[in-house]
Amino acid sequence: MKILVTGGAGYIGSVAVEQLIAAGESVVVLDNLCQGHREAVHPHATLVVADLANRPAIDEVMTAHRPDAVMHFASHTLVGESMQQPFLYLGTNVVNGLNLLQSMAEHGVKRFILSSTANLFDRPERMPIDEAERIVPGSPYGESKYLLERMLPWLEKIYGLRYAMLRYFN
Repeated sequence: MKILVTGGAGYIGSVAVEQLIAAGESVVVLDNLCQGHREAVHPHATLVVADLANRPAIDEVMTAHRPDAVMHFASHTLVGESMQQPFLYLGTNVVNGLNLLQSMAEHGVKRFILSSTANLFDRPERMPIDEAERIVPGSPYGESKYLLERMLPWLEKIYGLRYAMLRYFN
């Protein structure tokens, strides 16, 4: 399977790439390197330096590499910074994710994993947190991830997208 990993030069994305390659998968990394590092990309992965804000660049990657699935790790991720720069998080994370999802739909890519966050649960009512916990984002960062999560059931219904969301603490 060929897998496109956005943010594959960042910490979590690069570990996912390493594991995918160890499992024998073919991996293309799309990263703008603003927070990631070229050296973090596995030598057997193909690196495309591009920004998810550039929709034509995403389409070029989809056309050239024809991924079977996408794992989306690319985003601004600092909760505290999101409280100081909410438009950066609400704008960039959501618009870039939407660009990626729209390109996937237009290129027939139907498998998607979203790197979400446990920041969807500002003050959980119980620990450990499970899928039944009430979602109340704790920051603009958490809200940006929640907005992307809310789009996925619609894309499943309309385009047949199969998806999973990873909600974890860093």
